[in-house]
Amino acid sequence: MKISQHRQKSYADKRRRFLEFEQGDHVFLRLTPKTGVGRAMRSKKLTPKFIGPYQIFAQIGPVAYWIALPPILSEIHDVFHMLQLRKYIPDPSHVIEPDTIHLKENLSFEVLPVRINDMQIKRLRNQEVLLVKVIWNQTTGDATQELESKMRKQHPDLFIDASFQGRN
Repeated sequence: MKISQHRQKSYADKRRRFLEFEQGDHVFLRLTPKTGVGRAMRSKKLTPKFIGPYQIFAQIGPVAYWIALPPILSEIHDVFHMLQLRKYIPDPSHVIEPDTIHLKENLSFEVLPVRINDMQIKRLRNQEVLLVKVIWNQTTGDATQELESKMRKQHPDLFIDASFQGRN
């Protein structure tokens, strides 16, 4: 029994890494719901896993570090567990800045549509439903299919284009 425990421990120790950071070191911060950073940033399909680099002010305990966060992330507690950090190796291409968004008091945000790209009729049993393809972000091309009536009520300015005026 002792021999098999020792063997399993040696397997685990090969993958285990103990991280220690010094005051003044720079680290990347992991975006997870546990850190709270992911909730303050826009959730996208291809968001980066780490943001930063940020400087370490001090080591709070054996595994906790106090990080200097930018004003954008001021609502988030600035002490993190070492597993939420990754050592920064200086390289200018590594710097990933968080998106600037305007949060409401309940930590939610509203994304406005950019334009309507396409319109189609979907047949559901006995009725026809008019759907529009809404572009939410021009640079990433994020788009969804939405009900035309709902979008016309919420965002009538998107339907000023001549190709969509014939529909009421």
